Amino acid sequence: MPDARRTRAGRWQMLLLALVCAAPVIASYIGYYVVRPEGRRNVGELIEPQRAIPAAPATDLNGQPFDLQSLKGQWLLVSVAGGACHAACQNNLYLQRQLRETLGRDKDRLDWVWLVSDDAPVADALRPALSQATVARVPADALARWLSPAGGHQLADHLYVVDPMGHWMMRFPANLDKSTAAKAKRDLERLLRASASWDQPGR
Repeated sequence: MPDARRTRAGRWQMLLLALVCAAPVIASYIGYYVVRPEGRRNVGELIEPQRAIPAAPATDLNGQPFDLQSLKGQWLLVSVAGGACHAACQNNLYLQRQLRETLGRDKDRLDWVWLVSDDAPVADALRPALSQATVARVPADALARWLSPAGGHQLADHLYVVDPMGHWMMRFPANLDKSTAAKAKRDLERLLRASASWDQPGR
């Protein structure tokens, strides 16, 4: 009987610890979606239930192992595309860079990430533009188990937001352009503002 009590007590302690760890993120979402009336004008779609970064094999562009879990600890703005990176992919990479840069002093709280979903080589001409990005190759099936597009769209059509705990929590509309990207920027600004009390730049 004492063992059973200790087991129950241990489970409650683990649950309490998990709640304490998750509380800052939960509070930022409440601040973003509930407390602030402006949050109702968000263009990004909140993902429920959230999905954690997978423990999937990945490599960098030089073929060296890349740990996807190392992306935790920072807000992420993620795109997905094959290595050939045609016009839509290049547009997403451009918007990711611009969205991050226009955040001003908060830009160091957001990383822009390109997840390459195949083995196609990335053109040398594109690499200089990726100097500020995190780029990793991840198997397409692993990405499909983590991220998903809106109905009628492809994974590569969207930009995705991942919180510092490694959970995919928001999806921006497909095929953003400069005008709709301005609305996405406001979403990011509100989200960063709501999490400012606990989230700091860097990992």
